[in-house]
Amino acid sequence: MQRVRYCPAGKFRRQASSSVVPPLMRYPRARKTSVEVRGRCFPTAAFLTFVPRPVIMNDQLDFDALVVGAGFGGIYMLYKLRQLGLSVKLIDVAGGVGGTWYWNRYPGAMSDTESYMYRYSWDLELLRSYPWKNHYLKQPEIMAYLNHVVDRYDLRKYIQLNTEMLGADYDEGRNVWRVKISTGEILTVRYLITALGLLSRKNYPDIPGIDTFQGEKYHTAAWPEQYSFKDKRIAVIGNGSTGVQIITYLGKNRDFKSVTSFQRHPQYSVPSGDGPVSKEYREWVNANYPRIWDEAKNKTAFAFGYLDSSTPAMSVSAEERQRKFQESWEKGNGFRFLGWTFGDLTFNEEANEAACEFIRSKIAEIVKDPEKRRKITPHDLYNRRPLCDSGYYEAFNHDNIDVVLLPENPITTITLKGIKTADGVEHEFDMIIFATGFDAVDGNYTRLRVHGRGGESLADHWRSDSSSYLGIAVSNFPNLFMLAGPKGPFTNIPPALEAHVEIVAELIEHGQSRATIEATPQAEAGWSKICEDLVANSLFKRASSWIFGANVAGKKKSTLFYFGGLANFRQQWAEIVKDGYRGFTFDPLRNAPKITSKPVELTSSSVPCA
Repeated sequence: MQRVRYCPAGKFRRQASSSVVPPLMRYPRARKTSVEVRGRCFPTAAFLTFVPRPVIMNDQLDFDALVVGAGFGGIYMLYKLRQLGLSVKLIDVAGGVGGTWYWNRYPGAMSDTESYMYRYSWDLELLRSYPWKNHYLKQPEIMAYLNHVVDRYDLRKYIQLNTEMLGADYDEGRNVWRVKISTGEILTVRYLITALGLLSRKNYPDIPGIDTFQGEKYHTAAWPEQYSFKDKRIAVIGNGSTGVQIITYLGKNRDFKSVTSFQRHPQYSVPSGDGPVSKEYREWVNANYPRIWDEAKNKTAFAFGYLDSSTPAMSVSAEERQRKFQESWEKGNGFRFLGWTFGDLTFNEEANEAACEFIRSKIAEIVKDPEKRRKITPHDLYNRRPLCDSGYYEAFNHDNIDVVLLPENPITTITLKGIKTADGVEHEFDMIIFATGFDAVDGNYTRLRVHGRGGESLADHWRSDSSSYLGIAVSNFPNLFMLAGPKGPFTNIPPALEAHVEIVAELIEHGQSRATIEATPQAEAGWSKICEDLVANSLFKRASSWIFGANVAGKKKSTLFYFGGLANFRQQWAEIVKDGYRGFTFDPLRNAPKITSKPVELTSSSVPCA
């Protein structure tokens, strides 16, 4: 029988006989076109009229696995899959590795996890040898660290940058994913693993005239390499973690003309405790790293390097509460203030108010101008992602840093020259900075064209709720795994991602002789209920926060995280494994291309530390 392949009119692209013509390519009905017979094109007039269909020419995969995203999760996933001996390609739309840190290079960008915990835990030699000079890492230091890891384990040769995943379709007949990427290629892979990041899809506020401003306009998640604040009038819209960091930076680097912070929700923020690391401190950390990571992973909720308190705030005297709050204030870190001081700040309103009153008293001590102090003092619950800083409130003591409180004077429009507020004032600016955050967690997924069994889109699957099993797998989407997907653990990101990567690697290793690995609908629904039950009595659920998707106009508020803590999450997984990978199905191999893998030992090279 002769091979017949479809050719567009006037064009013939020679393909090797081993090529796979992906079925997700939808060709139009053939008219005034040609077909190829034994390497030659003939007009369709020579044949009966037909609707051409792509034909799979063989059973070959391009790769065993495709990883999308080159941040903390994607890099470690690549490492683990290569350890299993799988052929892997990692792609990222960015021009370098780093994930969210590649894009979030705004001045003042800093991790709010202490340096010794904001890194991988699985390489003890690197933990002890890699340098960090301060208690918190700045964006360039995080980028240098991730690049070092990539080079240390010779992973760069598997990474293709400046390449975006445009869509993916699951081929049920062959049990493979066909992934369309921005280079025009369509890759055929067994496993599709997305490491898109919790905070990567930019969110702009819905403000009339946003595109009319004639000055400089930047989102903090797409910061330019070249910029200047010198002698400029600057507006900062938003005061979450990013906005707080921007204002803190501007308070210390004052070559601008003026800064105005437009705030919807004044923030509770505590000192970070940043500063140089002493030789003795680093030696102590190095000596105790195994214990530190064991406690973080197996004994704590947030994995920030402290043990959680079990003491109720109201069980001690007012003096003891003040002493504990003050001790935490001096140590630094927002998550420490939330979880190390007392064990009930997240669900006991009286305890939470005690913490609020303490921070308010600090704001009153720090901010000198009574009107600015009034505007930036919060009066709601301490129930958003806990923030820390190194001089945020102090920045408002400068005469040329001001604040507009939006609930009492909202923005009505952005004009050619600046921002107009409800009081009729047009505030003129040279630069507007949007520190307005992200369509977090599921935002990057719903914009992609990803179709599972029966052509169901991920967006349709999540129409009522962004559900998953463990934050990793979704029913009806076989062999699709998400790192930090919806309903994953709310905790320090690197160890949370490590947990996800290790689960995915274990599933793949367990299921390599089978065609598909898939979460059951019952497991997915059950996990969603667990996540909902955990947050039912939490004060966090009352907040209009990105943690629940409430920061994006028109987005349905939903529970996007597992709030049971990292230790409990890891224990849940251990019990799932003990029960024979409860909640996952491993369908027998039928028509799928067979993976023949051989474990590989990846050894570190002698790449010098940055």
